[in-house]
Order: sequence, then C-alpha cells, then structure tokens
Amino acid sequence: MKGPRGTQDLLPGVTEKWQYVEAKLKDLSARYNYHEIRTPIFEHTELFQRGVGDTTDIVQKEMYTFTDKGDRSITLRPEGTASVVRSFVQHKLFGLANQPTKLFYIGPMFRYERPQQGRMRQFVQFGVEALGSEDPAMDAEVIALAMNAYRELGLQSLKLVINSLGDTESRNNHRQALIDHFSPVKEELCSDCQSRLEKNPLRILDCKKDRDHPAMGTAPSILEFLNDYSRNYFEQVQAYLDAMGIAYVVDKNLVRGLDYYNHTAFEIMSDAEGFGAITTLSGGGRYNGLVQDLGGPETPGIGFALSIERLRMALEAENVELPIDQSLDCFVIALGDEAKVKAAAITEQLRQAGMQTDKDYLDRKMKAQFKAADRLKARFVLVLGEEELENNVIAVKNMESGEQENVAIDQITSYIEGII
Repeated sequence: MKGPRGTQDLLPGVTEKWQYVEAKLKDLSARYNYHEIRTPIFEHTELFQRGVGDTTDIVQKEMYTFTDKGDRSITLRPEGTASVVRSFVQHKLFGLANQPTKLFYIGPMFRYERPQQGRMRQFVQFGVEALGSEDPAMDAEVIALAMNAYRELGLQSLKLVINSLGDTESRNNHRQALIDHFSPVKEELCSDCQSRLEKNPLRILDCKKDRDHPAMGTAPSILEFLNDYSRNYFEQVQAYLDAMGIAYVVDKNLVRGLDYYNHTAFEIMSDAEGFGAITTLSGGGRYNGLVQDLGGPETPGIGFALSIERLRMALEAENVELPIDQSLDCFVIALGDEAKVKAAAITEQLRQAGMQTDKDYLDRKMKAQFKAADRLKARFVLVLGEEELENNVIAVKNMESGEQENVAIDQITSYIEGII
C-alpha cells in the first residue's frame, strides 16, 4: 500500500531538517512577541465559506469536505487565518489586557489540487496573525518577520512585492471600474473569470488561465482608486519598510487569492535560479473586516503564511545546508552476558544525564559494533567486556582523536559530561 496522492512521509534524516526550521521559526516569533496557537485540523465548513470566501478557488474547488455522523458538514482546514480568527472570537481574546493579540501557528493544511513540486494536498504552513491594531507599523512588522524568517535560514534570492487593496470605498470604486473594463471581453475569459466578473472582479487579475489576455495589461489599477486615507496608509507602510531597510517592489496587479484582504497585500518570491515556474514563497495582508464577519467586534488584523515545503525547495535551490547535528554522544559495546546487563544500566544512566546514547541490540561482533558506532557518528565508544567488569572500569575511545583510556564505571557519567 502507498500513501494517498499528494501526501508524503517525512523520514528520519529529513525530519531533523523540518525540526530545525520549525525551531527557528518559533524562536523568531518569540523575539517579535508572537505566541503559539493550536486550532483543530477540521472545522465547520461554514467557517471557510464565510471566512475565506465563496468566490475563491479554495472554497469552490479545493476543500476536503465531508459529512460526519451527526450530519454536520466538516472541512479539513485549507488555511490557518480563518481558524485563528474563529478562536480569537470564540475565546474573547479581544478582551485581554495586552493588545494587539499576536499569534503564530505551525501545522498541516489540506487542499485538493494537482500535486506538483512544492505543492502538496497535505502541506505544512507557518503563519502569524496580529489582531487589534490598525497601525501601518504593524503591517511593516509582519512583513519584516516574514522576510527575516527566510533570511535567518540562509536565503538571499528574495523579492518582496507589495500593493494596496484599499478600504471598502476604494475597493468598491475599483470593483465597478473592473466590471466596466472586462464586461466587453467577458466571453473571451475563462468560465471562472466570467462568474467572478460580478461577484469578485478583483479575482480576475489573479487568474492563471487569462493572465496573457490583452485586457489584463490595460486593467485599471487599484492604486488609481485609493482615497486619501488608503493612499496615506500605504505610504506610511512604505515609509516604515524604508526605515527598516527592507527593499520592496510595488506591483499594482498584486491581489491575494482570499476574499478577506484589504489595504496592505504582499508576497515574497524566490529569485533563485532553477526554483521553478511558481516563484511565490509566501503571502499575506490586512483583513480588517474578517473578525466581524465571524461574529466578533470590529477588530483590524494582518497576517501572512508560508509553506514549509516551498521554503525547503528554496533552500535546495540556493544550496543552503542546514546545520543539522545528527551525531551520537556515546555508543556502548558489551561483550558477554554479564557485560550486556551492566551496559544496559550504563546506557540508561548516560541517557538520564542528557547524553544521546545507544547500544547494540543485534548481538554483533565487536568489529561490527564499531562500524555501527561509526555510521551513527558516535563521538565516544564505550567498551565493556569481562576484563573491564573485573576491574570495575569501562574502556572509552574518542572516535575523533583515536585515544582510548579506562574510566571507573561509577565515574563514567561525570567523565563524559566533563568532555562534552
């Protein structure tokens, strides 16, 4: 039997790299004072219909939805923001004394789409959400965190693209302009774009099928319709990014694929050679109306999410080697039945003292056990035979220097600790 299409098994040797990346992301989040939240892997389907939007590809085509035994419609979460905001509202986190509420998450998401490199049906997302502030400096902070997540892991070929989607007034004016622009060529657009024209024409600009249509290049830009407030807000975000020394490109055609975005939108892309046709690593933006849509009080928010799979693709494209230490502190070799019993006790003693320790469980000859220790990159090999037992010592070999000496069994832990 094989795993379902679009899923993967992360095996030893690979999981250590994931653990390293996740630890780095958690450490970075802590430095920005974001705290971890863990939400259910499945939610009521209505959450994503209301939170993500009925016109999105996610809701229309990609969700894993099923009816449970209570005849309720349940969906495996396709993204993290809606779940985090639902939890924020349900547990009244808006009432906490410390505001804004700054949260991060890491976990599996599920989308039914064609599997390809860096795009799986089950994938792992890291994301942050900052709820309760409408300060442009918060937008810049979230973007800075996203950029530093990649930089601290060693990526250099990065491109930050930003845009403003404006407030409700600006969006409504732009929406009508898009309808007027695309209506004459409606029949030339794909079926998805034809249905989006009245419901959410902004999504047409994000279409992969029609991106080469002449009407795309002449479509009215949201930047032309920003009112004074939206224009000033976007200028302030740029001023903060400039002050932080974060380079960016303003792309008037950048839109996000989810319905809840307004004001700042951004994507981070890889410019690494050979990365692939889909260069986007992560994206995010502001969503000031989402909390209200999910039953909460008027609360502004901004966040982003990145795929761990695509991050690892970018690391490989730039030949970044993560500093993973897969060595073993000690490997214990025992020769003889009595020595095996004592070796088990010593192995457990070293482990309880905090040292990575293993021993032979296949009853191999000493030469084969030394080879096993070498494959495991053991720093020290401890050999216990009949002669060592009689003298109450254990032979310790430093595998790097080749030096060997006998150490009293009751002092072995402090001896190894002193060297390590």
